Amino acid sequence: MNLSAEKLYPVVYLGSNATSPDPSSLCLEGTLDRKQVSGKIVICDRGISPRVQKGQVVKEAGGIGMILANTAANGEELVGDCHLLPAVAVGEKEGIMIKRYAMTSPNASATLSFLGTRLGIKPSPVVAAFSSRGPNILSLEILKPDVVAPGVNILAAWTGATGPSSVKADQRRVKFNILSGTSMSCPHVSGVAALIKSRHPEWSPAAIKSALMTTAYIHDNTRKPLTDAASGSPSSPYDHGAGHINPVKALNPGLVYDITPQEYFDFLCTQNPSPIQLKVFSKNTTRTCKNSSVANARDLNYPAISVVFPQNVNITSLSVRRTVTNVGQPVSNYHVRVTPFTGAKVIVQPAVLNFTSKYQKLSYKVTFKTVSRQPGPEAGYLVWKDSVHRVRSPVILTWLPPI
Repeated sequence: MNLSAEKLYPVVYLGSNATSPDPSSLCLEGTLDRKQVSGKIVICDRGISPRVQKGQVVKEAGGIGMILANTAANGEELVGDCHLLPAVAVGEKEGIMIKRYAMTSPNASATLSFLGTRLGIKPSPVVAAFSSRGPNILSLEILKPDVVAPGVNILAAWTGATGPSSVKADQRRVKFNILSGTSMSCPHVSGVAALIKSRHPEWSPAAIKSALMTTAYIHDNTRKPLTDAASGSPSSPYDHGAGHINPVKALNPGLVYDITPQEYFDFLCTQNPSPIQLKVFSKNTTRTCKNSSVANARDLNYPAISVVFPQNVNITSLSVRRTVTNVGQPVSNYHVRVTPFTGAKVIVQPAVLNFTSKYQKLSYKVTFKTVSRQPGPEAGYLVWKDSVHRVRSPVILTWLPPI
């Protein structure tokens, strides 16, 4: 049944509070009273059960439409779904307003209509509310996530073996569907990685990751920092990592941070693995933790930099070392630029990298000297720039609470 845009239908919200969901507002199976919802548009709070399943519950109870309202957990992020009845998703702020209207008006009414595909949405892109977040609690010195990529409302081919909603009662069959999730971001990144590998077949996985990270962008189409859809605030490297992938720029990053399997193993040695854990990675090799080339976890040649000042307040200076490989013009000169930090002074040595050949490797050291210990992590960027390239690495400084 389609709802007429020319007609208004009664609206009902069964929750007791417009700002926080309760069992009666989540439209869970067996919770809706047909007498209360039959012939009405039902407002359902997002959470607990799958979004499409909520619509199925409404439909089975006699409802004719659904308004799916985000809660604080989802913020303003809207996700497209193949609902089983007319439905619309609204952000948390709009949802609160609509719920208050339904709760206070004796004759609350509305209609739902499709306005068509919209292009040029601003701001775009944004960091999805469901996107994986840092910090990396297993090793704070390795900044995570690495990057963000398209994963919300992705249109792609769909199997004919099941309906687009994946609900058993859905008998529809389509050739294309819209899905959201990290499972949609993964094929985007994998495809771009394959594109880079086809252009540079000699590159290692670490070099490909480096190209993706150092060429990623951190501003949206309004030239403002990427927004975190979960909070509506500007995102940080703990939300977007190095930024949103840029496939074209990743083909020509200028410099890459390469890592060998031995260097990964040496990094593992800094994590105090058990003999059994170590054996998993040293199987069929002669690798041991003796004479490790990575003295500290922060010295792994990663495209991002994360420095953790310990609880001992007497330790006020820490350094990291990185090596970059020139994959751009044989003769090129890169100058460094570092965003200022409130809590630390930053010194990069050398401040200029002069390359004379392709695949030449040059190293640099970054020293962070505490000026004032900060209560929370502080984020910034280190950029190597020549006339063509901007090789950007996110930087996070963290001061552990003093003893």
